[in-house]
Amino acid sequence: MSKKQLFTLEFPVRCSPTILYEFLATPAGLQEWFADKVDEWENVYSFSWNGGTPDKADVLDLEQDKFIRFHWQHTDKTEYFEFRIEKTEISNQTILLIKDFAEKAEIKDQSQLWGYQVKELFHRLGA
Repeated sequence: MSKKQLFTLEFPVRCSPTILYEFLATPAGLQEWFADKVDEWENVYSFSWNGGTPDKADVLDLEQDKFIRFHWQHTDKTEYFEFRIEKTEISNQTILLIKDFAEKAEIKDQSQLWGYQVKELFHRLGA
């Protein structure tokens, strides 16, 4: 059983869900901000950084323009990371929710890493 805990981060985004989803769920979009190289074959994504050995993640579930959930093949079966797009009821603002797992002592560092990655995403989106 995993000792890691699920945590969720929220980021307001000034962009349409359709455009945002392309950056979250396609190899070309993910390669813009998440990893140096991204390939996909039969719902398995390969992510490479700095020319290293690719990390592979299975797509567990997805819904067009709503969310995509990945599972790193080298992690516990109960763990995943997810990008979810929601709209606020009152202002109709687009919100990016990121769900991930980390050891309790590493949640702060992992959150900062996601913050850095999302900053790069927003730069690519022009948001």
